[in-house]
Amino acid sequence: MISIKEYIVNKADLSRRDFVKIFGVSASVFLLPQVKSFAATNKKPNILFLFSDDHAYQAISAYGGRLAKVAPTKNIDRIADEGMIFQKCYVTNSICAPCRAVIQTGKHSHLNGVITNGKTFDNRQQTFPKLLQKGGYQTAIVGKWHLKSRPTGFDYDEVLPGQGAYYNPVFIKRGEKVKHEGYNSDITTDLGLKWLKDERDTDKPFMLMLQYKAPHRNWQPGPDHLTLFDDVNIPEPENLFDDYSGRGTPANTQDMSIEKTMNPKDNKLITPRGLTPKQLEKWNAAYGPKNEKFKKAELEGKELVRWKYQRYMKDYLRCVRSVDDNIGRVLKYLDDTGLAGNTIVIYSSDQGFYLGEHGWFDKRFMYEESFRTPLIARWPGHIKAGSSNRDLVQNLDFAQTFLDIADVEAPSDMQGSSFKTILEKGKAPSNWRKSLYYQYYEFPATHSVHRHEGVATDRYKLIHFYDIGEWEFYDLKKDPAEMKSEYDNPKYADKVEELKAELEKLKKLYKVTPPPPLRERKPKSGKPRDKKY
Repeated sequence: MISIKEYIVNKADLSRRDFVKIFGVSASVFLLPQVKSFAATNKKPNILFLFSDDHAYQAISAYGGRLAKVAPTKNIDRIADEGMIFQKCYVTNSICAPCRAVIQTGKHSHLNGVITNGKTFDNRQQTFPKLLQKGGYQTAIVGKWHLKSRPTGFDYDEVLPGQGAYYNPVFIKRGEKVKHEGYNSDITTDLGLKWLKDERDTDKPFMLMLQYKAPHRNWQPGPDHLTLFDDVNIPEPENLFDDYSGRGTPANTQDMSIEKTMNPKDNKLITPRGLTPKQLEKWNAAYGPKNEKFKKAELEGKELVRWKYQRYMKDYLRCVRSVDDNIGRVLKYLDDTGLAGNTIVIYSSDQGFYLGEHGWFDKRFMYEESFRTPLIARWPGHIKAGSSNRDLVQNLDFAQTFLDIADVEAPSDMQGSSFKTILEKGKAPSNWRKSLYYQYYEFPATHSVHRHEGVATDRYKLIHFYDIGEWEFYDLKKDPAEMKSEYDNPKYADKVEELKAELEKLKKLYKVTPPPPLRERKPKSGKPRDKKY
């Protein structure tokens, strides 16, 4: 085996993956003259939290799966190559705003007040950025916020109003609206890098939350990726044409199917608004011929579903590619400036997402694709490069982990657990959790997913749709795609009772309060949208 010194002197021709395997850390950490030895510094680490919206773990090639070869994510994969990938990270409530509130507070939705997307986050409450500020950190957030109230606990904030626009978005900078021309993912990165380069106090450690809108619906790709994947056939999931016969009412009555719910706007048969003439010209050049070809085909039935799936997935993955490209820009900045050695980089998404599994898009259910979320971290000198972990972690843990990394004491009313030990030692302590609690509240609402709560272990999952009195139980080892509930199977009777007891135990632990009563949904007024293809 060659030494690091010999590698540098001889400039051995090794790939990044090979270098990581041999030396356990990225070549960039050693090859940059600006980088001081991270083992020799006593400075508190910087924290860079890279966060996207609706980015499914299935769409990150480091996780493998059917999309890994056709749509690689080389820059996100680099974080995994040089750090740790979590195989079992989950959320507490699979929908955007509630997940973001959980991360801010380290508390379940019923305690932080954001149980649905319609709630406004009480920005007066305790958050981990406020605690980091008190601990000497300079804090900033750039990109998607989606909690209605203004961010607090940040020395700098420049965020999107609501969902924000993909093209030529308005940002709110310290309370003032600023319009930018360009593509959202690029602009978010530009603003984050500008803060890092020009506006932060370099005498303080920083915590930057760089939060991308993409790949949220309706998946508008950037101008550099409009024709990406045109010549690729995206592999279909085996259960694209699921008939839901193995599950109960909720799976059969949802409104999030590619077949019935996905509309012409989603599939780019309608030109988006707000583009400049130059952007519009490029958009029409990319989609015009493809749309004409589709119209002439006059597809129906399963062939129409397959076309919609291909169009959806290609647009989604194009949006992901923009995020990945921009993360590459950020990693390069850390390398070029010598910040990489003393910065922990964490990548995650607000929750998982369906990429055609069960014939769906969106999230909300406690089924794996939306319950599970990506989590990848790199921390030179602390995390073993190329490591993988299967302990049960949750977005509930993020706040306490950030505080622990910063050596700031976490308040006793936070409900998660720091996984810093897992990062540094590769495995959880012996008293680590063996189960997770979940609750989804938003019904009646978009996509019509019934309210439910549940408990999950590393193998089993019990879900209770409490408003309609239905239960589902899954053995993920035997049925990883969750195609058939075994709740009424006598072979699992003891395990079902065990998980029911565990569910009650977790509800007591997390001080779960009864959900608000179901509200009546007002009938829609006006002419219904024409979904005809």
